Amino acid sequence: MFSYLITKLSYALLTLLGVVTVIFLLFTLLPGDPAQMMLGQNESEEQLKNVRKKYGFDQPITTQYRHYLNDLSPISFHSLDEEDFSYFTTKKYSAIKLFTIGNTVGVIKFPYMRESFQKNGKKVSEVISETLPNTAVLAVSAIFIAICLGIVLGVISALTKDQWTDKLIQLLSTLGMSLPSFFSAIIFAWLFGYVLHEYTNLNMTGSLYEVDDFGSGSYIQWKNLILPAIVLGIRPLAVITQLMRNSLLEVMTQDYIRTAKAKGLSMFQIIRRHALKNSLNPVVTAISGWFASLLAGAVFVEYIFGWNGLGKEIVDALNTLDLPIIMGSVIVIATMFIVINIFVDIIYGWLDPRIRV
Repeated sequence: MFSYLITKLSYALLTLLGVVTVIFLLFTLLPGDPAQMMLGQNESEEQLKNVRKKYGFDQPITTQYRHYLNDLSPISFHSLDEEDFSYFTTKKYSAIKLFTIGNTVGVIKFPYMRESFQKNGKKVSEVISETLPNTAVLAVSAIFIAICLGIVLGVISALTKDQWTDKLIQLLSTLGMSLPSFFSAIIFAWLFGYVLHEYTNLNMTGSLYEVDDFGSGSYIQWKNLILPAIVLGIRPLAVITQLMRNSLLEVMTQDYIRTAKAKGLSMFQIIRRHALKNSLNPVVTAISGWFASLLAGAVFVEYIFGWNGLGKEIVDALNTLDLPIIMGSVIVIATMFIVINIFVDIIYGWLDPRIRV
């Protein structure tokens, strides 16, 4: 199991390095001057020169790439020569010195994702740390709804195969998979937040935290989570239902299920003790993929419901060409994809030890 985990971690690091490289090249080679994006339209040539020197925009692309990797890496290495060390010491992050070998100093630090172009030099890590928890709460709530209802509906559908219950569940799941999230968000916000507001007491828009009208700070408004979580969970719910039904129907044809029936076990005992666990492999795959997608793809839902999460922040950054926030957000999302996939591989190894071989 240990060697299996090391192999997965090695692949994950290589994948993350590839993602960082592609993102750096994509946004570095784009037309446009990052210094002008930071200063806006009222810049002077002297200001542009100072900004390019401060952030290393005037250096060769290989040097910029090395600095970018050093900024992102928890353990970074810096030369003590005047140019490189002055670049390192102008950073606004705290680093703990580990060692000095000749002209090179090694430090440990929190990954530094540069500063926002449009938020008065605010760190990208601060922007992400303020918005990512809201997106995580939304994604966890959505996938929780999808898992609970999807597994139950999938089991019911499999046990009532070809009956009206099965056909109704199949119809609803097909409809759920075909509805785009932004369309569902508009319909749910209008119907439950406006038309039926008197009965539901739900708002069309609103985030997790709202400012108190009397100026006593912010407070958590949990009811604002209901509509976006349901909308975001509709498509994974439909997929999990279908996969659970098909996987359970396949498992129920196995010899050990017939043996369990011959022993006199009830259908509930057979499902709970034998069939359910062995039916979860494709479901776990769907859950992992959809959870990572919900973290990354909640853009439309967050924007329509006014949910102050990472997705809404990415849209705002695209509108203002705030490249560091876009790059940092994509890297964070890619890292979450990789971490979730490793976690799923570990679950696979627990569900089916043959996978570790």
